[in-house]
Parts: sequence; structure tokens; C-alpha cells
Amino acid sequence: MRNLLRFLGWPTVCGILAGLLIATYWSGAAGNLFSNHRSAPFSYADAVSRAAPAVVNIYTSKTVRNPSNPLLADPLLRRFYNHGNPKQQEQIQRSLGSGVIVNREGYLLTNHHVIEGADEIVVLLADGREALARVVGFDQETDLAALKIDLPNLEPILVGESSRARVGDIALAIGNPYGFGQSVSQGIVSATGRYGLRLTTYEDFIQTDAAINPGNSGGALIDADGKLIGINTAIYTQSGGSSGIGLAIPVDIAVRTMQDLITFGHPMRGWLGIEVQRLPPAVATDNNLNAGNGVVITNVYNEGPGALAGLKTGDVLLAINGQSVGDGHAGLYLLANTRPGDAVSLLVVRNGQQLQLKMTVGTRPAANEEPS
Repeated sequence: MRNLLRFLGWPTVCGILAGLLIATYWSGAAGNLFSNHRSAPFSYADAVSRAAPAVVNIYTSKTVRNPSNPLLADPLLRRFYNHGNPKQQEQIQRSLGSGVIVNREGYLLTNHHVIEGADEIVVLLADGREALARVVGFDQETDLAALKIDLPNLEPILVGESSRARVGDIALAIGNPYGFGQSVSQGIVSATGRYGLRLTTYEDFIQTDAAINPGNSGGALIDADGKLIGINTAIYTQSGGSSGIGLAIPVDIAVRTMQDLITFGHPMRGWLGIEVQRLPPAVATDNNLNAGNGVVITNVYNEGPGALAGLKTGDVLLAINGQSVGDGHAGLYLLANTRPGDAVSLLVVRNGQQLQLKMTVGTRPAANEEPS
């Protein structure tokens, strides 16, 4: 009998042990599932605490001189009333905005329209310190400006990759709306690649429904990890306040522009020496092309890179380095991201025949030096 119990006991013990192991496993698995579910962020305080020290309030002032009598601003009226040089009145105009500290050397990104024409720029840090800022450079074509402050122990923002931003990602806007002081609003990335708004020459905006109001310009758009993905720039509104459509310059463009401003004093963008327009449907049909991709070359500058490469007026440009130019917007950015001296390959259609042309990108002239 004892042997029989011993024989029956081992399977029973093993069964009990196996049951305990299975119960423990499933308990742990269930706990992990519950834990993973709970790990979803119910607060973005950590992201904000990482980014907020790098976001600053910007206060500007400039002196505006006006005639003492508004009527005497008209030269004809001045002559009629024999007031050749009316007394001028000085007024101080003040405005506000935001900025982002990008590195420990004290370089900041903001919008050009925030500091345009300012005689004095005061930067207020999140820790309460103040500093006068100097303008390192600006770029009206992207509405960006680089500033420099001289303070120790600065906390720069972590820079993300705006090219990886997806519609539906969490987005947080940090800035100085209406001069209230540093504030945070939360939303999502509503769209990427917004252009055609005629706000700047180079448009590739991130759209967000995070509340952006006057004073937020130049501030940070960050992701859920606290990394900078854009510089808040504009809002679409009919009331003057946030209506759920905010626009930010992608950080990839902003940081590159800032580095150019620091190094060269101006953006370094490639130039083909051509003017283009969207591909008309009739021209697309005649050349068996997709009307949604391609631009017609309407002018080739003499001695420019395009002329030297053999481009001609009437050519249809389809791709640059194998990437479609779309309706022209994509091509504009492909060129903006090249450097003078880069070699590129162009796919063009001329008289119904496709041609591959090799060329060297030139230096884009300043706006006041554009060739004829």
C-alpha cells in the first residue's frame, strides 16, 4: 500500500506544481498586460519638463517717428501750409513672441516676423533670467531668425526629426500667448507638408490643432517625448485667436537654416537658374504625362546652371535625382536642400522625348541680385 501511495503521490505533486507554475505565469502575464495598458501617458508633464527650460519669451521694442499732425504727413499739405519740416513725435512700439534655445552656446530660433525691425530684443528664460539678444541672421523666405544670448548654464531643447512626424501623433505647443507667460497646449499633428498658403516662399508646414495664439510665434512644437519637431509660426483664424489650425516650420528646415545663418550669414540653397510653372493639362496630354507631376520651364537665365546644362524654355522637368517634382512644390524643396556645387540629375521631356541631363547646382542669388 505504501508503495502504491508513493507511486500515486508523485504525479499528484507534479500536477500541483505544474498548476502553480501555470497560475504564476498567467498572473504575471495578466499583470504585464495591465501594466502595459497603464503605461500609456496620462500626463505629458515629463515631456514638458524636458522642453520648457529651452522655450523663452521674447519682448521687442522699436522707435517709430510720426509727424505731430497726421495731415502733415502728406508732402503736398506740408507745402500748402508752409510746414517744410514738421516736428516729429516718437513712439515706442512693443511686441511679443517666443523662441527656442537650440544649443548651450546660446543660439535661439524664432520667427523673423517676431523680431523684424526691432531696436531691442529682450529674452526672458523660464528660470526668470533675462538677457539682451542680438540678431545673428534671418531668412524672410522661411520666416526664421537666429538670435544669440550670452548666459551660462543654458538648457537647450532636444531636437527631434520632423520628417518622422505622423498625422495623429501627439503635439504640444509651448510659448507666450498674449504675454501671459509660458503656457502649454496639447493636440495632435493634423497634417504634414502643408503648402500653397503664400505665407512664405518655402512652405512645408506641420499643421496642428494644439492651441496657438498671438505670442506663440517662434515657440516650440514638441512631441510626446519632449523633442522639438517644429517652430510655431502662424494660425488660420477669422477671430484673431486659435481656431484649431496652427502651422509650424519643421525642425529639419529650421535647424539647417539656423546653421547656415550662423556659418554663412544667409541660407545656402541650390539654384538651377530657371523659372517654372505648373504643368498645364494640355501640355501633359500632348506629351502623355501625368498632369499631377511636372513643371514647364518658362525662363532659363543666361549663363546660369540650367543654361550651361542645356535646359531650354519649354522643357518639362519631371524629376531631380530620381525624385518627382510634383506640381513644383516638391521640386522647390529638393533644390533648397541641395548645396552649391552638388551634382544633380534632371529628367526632362523635350518634344515628347525624355532626356537625362547632368548639371552642377549653382548658388541662389539674393533677392535683390536675381538675374534677368
